[in-house]
Amino acid sequence: MTKLPRTPELEAVAARLVWFKSPEAALQSPAHFLAYFFAYGTPEDAKTVRQYVNDDALREALDHAPPGIIDARSWAYWNLILGGDPERPLPQRRFE
Repeated sequence: MTKLPRTPELEAVAARLVWFKSPEAALQSPAHFLAYFFAYGTPEDAKTVRQYVNDDALREALDHAPPGIIDARSWAYWNLILGGDPERPLPQRRFE
């Protein structure tokens, strides 16, 4: 996954969505940050994120989303928006 730029706009979104990390740390892990965006982002956040992240990168982030962050409704929504199967299963934790 491509790195996300550190812009004031993205840092503001990161500070709100990934409140338990610094914005800089949140943006260093694009798949993690975007999973929180998929789950908790507002339409305003979507406008900001989509200025810097294209649909291909969003699809990749959705494909590599960590388990336990995105709820079923958000998962179905973003899969539908990005041309995926809204009924595909959520990411699962694996215990080996």
